[in-house]
Amino acid sequence: MAIYDVVVVGGSAAGLSGALALARARRTVAVVDDGDPRNAPAAHVHNYLGREGASPAELYAVGRDEVTGYGAVVLNGSVSTVTRGDDGRFRVTLADGGSLVARRVLAASGARDVLPEIPGLAAHWGKDVLHCPYCHGWEVQDQQIGIIAQNLESAVHQALMWRQWSGDVVLFLHTAGEPDSGQAEQLAARGIRTVPGEVTGVEGESRLTGVRLVTGQVVQRQAVVVFAPLQARAGYLADLGIEPVEQVMGNLSVGTAVPVDATGATSVPGVYAAGNVVVPMMQVIGAAAAGLGAGAAINADLIAEETEHAVADSLSRRAVRQP
Repeated sequence: MAIYDVVVVGGSAAGLSGALALARARRTVAVVDDGDPRNAPAAHVHNYLGREGASPAELYAVGRDEVTGYGAVVLNGSVSTVTRGDDGRFRVTLADGGSLVARRVLAASGARDVLPEIPGLAAHWGKDVLHCPYCHGWEVQDQQIGIIAQNLESAVHQALMWRQWSGDVVLFLHTAGEPDSGQAEQLAARGIRTVPGEVTGVEGESRLTGVRLVTGQVVQRQAVVVFAPLQARAGYLADLGIEPVEQVMGNLSVGTAVPVDATGATSVPGVYAAGNVVVPMMQVIGAAAAGLGAGAAINADLIAEETEHAVADSLSRRAVRQP
């Protein structure tokens, strides 16, 4: 059974960045990755200085090469469970039945976007069905953009945000109710019209062409924006007692995340987490920075442990030599 200083669960921005820092610190590192990052449907990564416009696949392929170039191992697969042995080490069990042993674990497995149950959304997700203007706004500038409301407060906020990128923004009220007078005034002032009625689907095959209402009417749109809560992919940590907790902004649940301190340390000593599994709305460059920070914290933790053991050994040898 392979024994590593650190096993990293997840080989996207956070995991690879943490692994790179640790490998450069001369740690033995294994990265376990299932090849299914959250941003796989997107054609490009944006706002990543020096890598603007790279595809997710390209960015992570380069990252894997860099990590393995410093001696780390990247394994294709997924993690089923992580448990802690009596010796304090962690057993990382893989879905294929294999196991790894680690002194420390970095959870960087990301999150899943939970889309509204509206026919057609999933097929266009990451292309014409969007969530973040900083990720996709430039690509749909001046197009016909529709916001599908579920929570009215967040939908009005989205509509006002996306108005920065296009003068043709429509807010589909869907099941969220009617704007109050203040919201209506803001929308009207920015030239954002509202469309009542429940949305029953989006139209278009290779490209999105419109939004279908329960009345049968189809409103022409080239891009649609939805709110998609993010659920942390952290089930493999349950045996350690680590559970994701709900994340709330105002009165809106935005998903779940694993709680950590400023260094990325979880409530279980020796287990760290970084990236979207910790901060649902974090962009790729932020996830990479968080992974680096967690990697450095893990190395410092290991150094402290090794120093403590070295001091204990030194004192033990000194006691033996004394008459």
